Amino acid sequence: MKISIIYYSKTGKTKAMAEETARGMQAVPGVEVQLFDLENIDMDFFNQSQAVVFGTPTYYANVCWQIKKWFDEGSKYNLNGKLGAAFATANVQQGGTGAAITTLLQHMLVKGMMVYSGGAANGQPFIHLGASGLRDSFEEDKAMFRIFGQRIAQKAVELFVK
Repeated sequence: MKISIIYYSKTGKTKAMAEETARGMQAVPGVEVQLFDLENIDMDFFNQSQAVVFGTPTYYANVCWQIKKWFDEGSKYNLNGKLGAAFATANVQQGGTGAAITTLLQHMLVKGMMVYSGGAANGQPFIHLGASGLRDSFEEDKAMFRIFGQRIAQKAVELFVK
């Protein structure tokens, strides 16, 4: 089963968290993951993916404009019926990662995706909307991103592998 992680990263922090998310996904048997920045998406792999995770840096409590543009103009990317999840990075705790993730989830719903957060019901770490990575706790947050990735991959396998 294939999962795509699509992200934008100006400083490398969001890319690093995408890589941690992929590490968590790779721990789930039968899952193949590929990471793509917005400019280099392998259409064949993307189209075969049952799940897509989006990552964004947070600017002014919102997604970066590059991700917004991708959703606005990305009609060649069919997201309908895929499992979706989101994560965000920010420089400060009050940077608005929750708002950025919520925006991504709304875009995914409009595109026909089913969304999943990794769920607080799964226990520690509690991941309410999606994983958040902050500059001051960057190294500590990596473990949460691996758990986030594992949970998303497990849910995708549960939904799509018969």
